[in-house]
Amino acid sequence: MYPGVWAAKTPEKPAVVLHESGKVVTFGELDERSMRLAQLLHSRGLRRGDHVALFLENRTEFYDVAWAGLRSGLYVTTVNRYLTTEEAGYIVDDCEALAVVVSDTLAAAHPDLRSFAPRCHTWLVTGDGAPPDGYESLEDAIAAHPAEPVGDEPMGSFMLYSSGTTGRPKGIKAPLPERSIRDSQVGVSALLGGVFGFDDSGTYLSPAPLYHSAPAAFSISAQALGGTVVVLEHFDPVGALAAIERHHVTHSQWVPTMFVRMLKLPQEERTRFDLSSHRVAIHAAAPCPVPVKQQMLEWWGPVIHEYYAGTEGIGFTYVGPQEWLDHPGTVGKSLLGTIHICDDDGNELPVGQDGIVYFEREDRVFEYHNAPEKTRSVFHPVHTTWASLGDVGHVDEDGYLYLTDRATFMIVAGGVNIYPQEIEDVLVVHPDVADVAVIGVPNEDLGEEVKAVVQLVPGVEPDDDTVRRLLAHASEHLARYKVPRSIDFLDELPRLPTGKLYKRLLKDRYWGNRESRIV
Repeated sequence: MYPGVWAAKTPEKPAVVLHESGKVVTFGELDERSMRLAQLLHSRGLRRGDHVALFLENRTEFYDVAWAGLRSGLYVTTVNRYLTTEEAGYIVDDCEALAVVVSDTLAAAHPDLRSFAPRCHTWLVTGDGAPPDGYESLEDAIAAHPAEPVGDEPMGSFMLYSSGTTGRPKGIKAPLPERSIRDSQVGVSALLGGVFGFDDSGTYLSPAPLYHSAPAAFSISAQALGGTVVVLEHFDPVGALAAIERHHVTHSQWVPTMFVRMLKLPQEERTRFDLSSHRVAIHAAAPCPVPVKQQMLEWWGPVIHEYYAGTEGIGFTYVGPQEWLDHPGTVGKSLLGTIHICDDDGNELPVGQDGIVYFEREDRVFEYHNAPEKTRSVFHPVHTTWASLGDVGHVDEDGYLYLTDRATFMIVAGGVNIYPQEIEDVLVVHPDVADVAVIGVPNEDLGEEVKAVVQLVPGVEPDDDTVRRLLAHASEHLARYKVPRSIDFLDELPRLPTGKLYKRLLKDRYWGNRESRIV
């Protein structure tokens, strides 16, 4: 289903509520606004298979843009609002967006954004005040178009970006469905309804940034099922608990760092909210420490469910509360795709032995946009229907999957994926740097944090002034959350004769023995 169905049935029912501001958009309003925007995009020449991008904070307009694209056969790309101008502009240009919707605050913060995407011809801004040069007011623009469907409303899709270990992020692109949105299940609505029991009586809390894959897909799917979505403009542990009580939230989704921060609240804060409406709490995005999940189950009761998946859609595992208690640390059994554990050469490994996790799916077709080599790299060397997210793990005798490492050394800080190569590429061009490795090291709150280990050119001192120069350089080119929290120095980085950096030797100093420190 989609907003048109619920606009006819329950036009005054809230489709989305912003928790902090209290702003509400009903299904009738969402249906009308998304149709008008779809008409606007169609009038500007966007047709099935074209791209629209959005660069927004957690705002109600996110859903206007998403549904406008999904109900008119477009690819919808969300842009991380914390990126630098260069990084955001790269994504807008690479996805080949012909139209972009930007908030007034982000347009002001990134005045040169349009220069990075010269092929984009329609720049719309939402917010108060006069539009900046080169932008049109979203409200004024859609007001000139009818609240009517575009043709038979061909089904669109998200094309979201996921970085790799070889530089720039790449869009994950699947073929568009050959059907109308009127006859389709949207996003993960079948999963949200079938596995997690969500329906039009439910209220879904989204405490994370909407540009991420899971918050976008699950909240859109909650609306497709006729439920209300409550959005936190910014995550706050007390605010999240207050939102559950105030809005009678039935379902929610989290990352482990949010659990950690809520568990650290004083006991009187944790217990003063009525959470009795809360039936299902879903978590994913990063491995959850076993003690943290145990404490959450003790606090919230048997409502915590976990899954493991990726934007690529190659597989999906799930574990319920009691199953997890019986198999602590598992990310569940596969509900989508057959799991294969393989060594580096692609040979299958026995039960209990760690290796690269592959999912076998014959019905899933995807590619990384404009990146054929990256696309080939995630598939098994022999079996063309087996693909991997790059994680290492094993299955037990009962078929439960356990993740033990990330093959690509991706850093997961607070549920956000950070990719070392992009940071290394920035630092290595600094004149003081001869070689660099970026790794994730333990952080009690975030799980991991970014550390750079640097080999300096001869004559440069490894002192505090050098650290400040390198961090300033990184800050000029990277979003703040990617900038290393610390820098250590080595006389020489551990590279093999082939030139391959042996990161395991570095990571073991911080993870294998947490008291050790490279100096």
